[in-house]
Amino acid sequence: MSVIWDSKCSMCRRAGEKLFLKGDRCYTKKCALERRNYPPGQHGPRTRDRKMSEYGEQLREKQKLRQMYQIREAQFRRYVENAQRARGVTGEVLMRQLEMRLDNVIYRLGFAVSRGQARQMVSHRFFTVNGRRVNIPSYQVRPGDVIEMHESKRGTTLGKEALARAAQADGQRPAWLQYDPNRLQATVVRAPEADDIQTPVDLQKIIEFYSR
Repeated sequence: MSVIWDSKCSMCRRAGEKLFLKGDRCYTKKCALERRNYPPGQHGPRTRDRKMSEYGEQLREKQKLRQMYQIREAQFRRYVENAQRARGVTGEVLMRQLEMRLDNVIYRLGFAVSRGQARQMVSHRFFTVNGRRVNIPSYQVRPGDVIEMHESKRGTTLGKEALARAAQADGQRPAWLQYDPNRLQATVVRAPEADDIQTPVDLQKIIEFYSR
């Protein structure tokens, strides 16, 4: 599994907004952006902001989306290229691919407090898809897929916390995913649509960045 070792707090400070990469910590006063609301660097806060170029704006939007989903550059570029070749609006196709990654689905279901934790749980074989254990975070789920935590993981501390968290996430779960707390099973009802995905990025700038 490819791991991004960069500081998550530095990513948020560089983006100038919260990317919610560290789960519950992002909602507390411990959040680095709350304490140091300026880009990282040894010289501290800048006294004068320089106007960003068009390229810089495109790069910033691309980095924000890539870091939100914790994906390396080469893999993210492949997602964009696949979206450009597919039918439909390129930005919507791109977001659909990212949302239907297994690690993101686990995060959206409420099992994990962040995509990073969801990614770790998937790689440690916590979940099955249609009865088969899957340890590939980038695995693309499909409508009708049934996802559940493997029995061997339900008794672990992390497993118990994840199940309790998922049972309480009804109001935060997107409409394209369903979870049955009695059967401990989740179902992908359909592919996410544009209205289901609320992401604070300018997708057009990202497409323009890779179309240069």
